[in-house]
Amino acid sequence: MQAPVIWWVRKDLRLADNGALAAALASGGPVIPVFVLDEVFEGYGAAPLWRFGLGVAALARALEARGARLICRRGQALEVIEALVAETGARGVHWSRAYDPAQVARDTQVKAALKARGLVAESHSGHLLFEPWSTETKTGGFYRVYTPFWRAVAGREVAGLQAAPAVIPAPAHWPASEAPEDWRLDRAMDRGAAVVAPHLAVGEAAASARLARFLAERIGAYKARRDFPGEAATSGLSENLAWGEISPAACWHGARRAMEEGQAGAEHFLKELVWREFAYHLMWHTPHMLERSWREGWDGFPWDTGESEALTAWRQGRTGLRFVDAAMREMYVTGVMHNRARMIVASVLTKHLMVHWRQGQRWFEDCLVDWDPASNAMGWQWVAGSGPDAAPYFRVFNPDGQLEKFDKSGAYRRRFLAEISTNPISTALSYFEAVPRAWGLDAAAPYPAPVVDLAEGRARALAAYAARDF
Repeated sequence: MQAPVIWWVRKDLRLADNGALAAALASGGPVIPVFVLDEVFEGYGAAPLWRFGLGVAALARALEARGARLICRRGQALEVIEALVAETGARGVHWSRAYDPAQVARDTQVKAALKARGLVAESHSGHLLFEPWSTETKTGGFYRVYTPFWRAVAGREVAGLQAAPAVIPAPAHWPASEAPEDWRLDRAMDRGAAVVAPHLAVGEAAASARLARFLAERIGAYKARRDFPGEAATSGLSENLAWGEISPAACWHGARRAMEEGQAGAEHFLKELVWREFAYHLMWHTPHMLERSWREGWDGFPWDTGESEALTAWRQGRTGLRFVDAAMREMYVTGVMHNRARMIVASVLTKHLMVHWRQGQRWFEDCLVDWDPASNAMGWQWVAGSGPDAAPYFRVFNPDGQLEKFDKSGAYRRRFLAEISTNPISTALSYFEAVPRAWGLDAAAPYPAPVVDLAEGRARALAAYAARDF
């Protein structure tokens, strides 16, 4: 039998439209799918790591249905891959390309070591529509503003889709695998895992069904209704895109067909996919955006970087500002947060409360099941005013005004704020079951008073901006 190749599985938890898997199959011979819980993934926050583990388990089941296995190991990536090469006699390794600095550094080390041994070591596209270095301005630089970036890529061809393989050739002998359930990736989630789990759509089949439902039922009204958090108007695919359970190309081609059929919201959905691309484009060219202010001078802005009562209230969803609290509680109950709500909670934290955007960014890293390094950093800096193509700092969202505009019926706040209802619904009560016991919260307690006067908070933020020394 021909020597096998390894498909190194990472954030590409799907069989269809997977360039790395396709390349491994095309090389001929057996394919050994391998997932490594490595030094990068070990650093993920509670919710992302747990959700990643659920996706890995779903992929393992899909592989078993095709007569294959997912070999799971825990350890330093290079050491584990080299050990598997030695055990299996593999002649090469294929994987899907990553773009954040931590994964790039890991992959560069692995590729160099494998090639030094004369092995095939290839990375493949698939996490994005367009490689970050493939889109340049007319002067040869990278784009710093979204709208011209959108114009530059809107008419570009996106590769066609690949069907999932019917069969994955198996090796004569499978290497040993660890049991992912023994890793207890849910440990940091504690009791929150049981609350969030019913709201998830885990795995490739669930992701494909979610896309199909969106295209059939919601995409027409997407542009008009996407900002209303109390409505089921968005795709919900951020969770699946984050872990590669569906490809952005599948979303793109589906939306293009909808646009050709005259669906009014389709082009706007395409623009949102490209906003994700733009975040990766910027992260690739300016990786400091993950940890420092993207705009020069903003690192000296007088944001509060320490712990405070206001920050604690924000984290707990007990600011007394109903849009903010409903949004934070949505995250604890469902694992995700509506996009309009993300803008509101970020604006209140960085402007009304004058807390550094890094505090919010890191909290989201721990709490979101759809956490994405580029999109998270881009979103926080966009709202804070320190990022590329940012909303001006003097644009301060009024959370009460936003609630009146986008939740006039009160559906969103009732869904997640138990204290404002005489007979709260289950999602509102679930918040108290999901959050840490150490918070000591009880649904019977009164709803808190606002932690900040909105007018005073806005004035303080604008005064700090006016006094800036950039």
